[in-house]
Amino acid sequence: MRALVAIVGGPPVGIEQMLDAREERVARQGTALARFGRPLVSMTLVMPGPLKDGWLQRSVLELALGELETTASDRRWPVLSREVSWQQTGPEALYVIDGEPEILKAATIELEDRHPLGRLWDLDVIAPGPRMLSRKQLGHPERRCLVCDQPARECARSRRHPLERVLDAIARIASDFGLHADA
Repeated sequence: MRALVAIVGGPPVGIEQMLDAREERVARQGTALARFGRPLVSMTLVMPGPLKDGWLQRSVLELALGELETTASDRRWPVLSREVSWQQTGPEALYVIDGEPEILKAATIELEDRHPLGRLWDLDVIAPGPRMLSRKQLGHPERRCLVCDQPARECARSRRHPLERVLDAIARIASDFGLHADA
């Protein structure tokens, strides 16, 4: 029941709004690829259910932004463009980074796997072409489900777990990291 306390926000969004947001994100990605001709990191969150925006979602994305910027700085990758969007359909960001796409994807996989909140981040790398780089292409295992140890894609597709169990897992990850509504 902790999910109902921890994951608040609103208003709830429907499937049409989410599809529209995805379409707008793809258009922004296409524009950035055409303008810069360099790889993109498209940042969204793993946040199922109708509540996509709130203090938790924004806090989680802000931490992801900081981690990606630190990684780019440490590796001396110029950030050519940074666009952060705080929407009802969920916070998201789009970075254009002047680096090799495969190395950039490996770095985002490391962030997702290493950081305590990384399981809540969806860091997609899109190379000019456009072509989406995947974990599998780089020899990395699929992401695991937040609730069980099965591949996340299988659990999501089959709706193996009730939404409340998935949200409880998200709330636990956030709480274990120290993100609390009263913080």
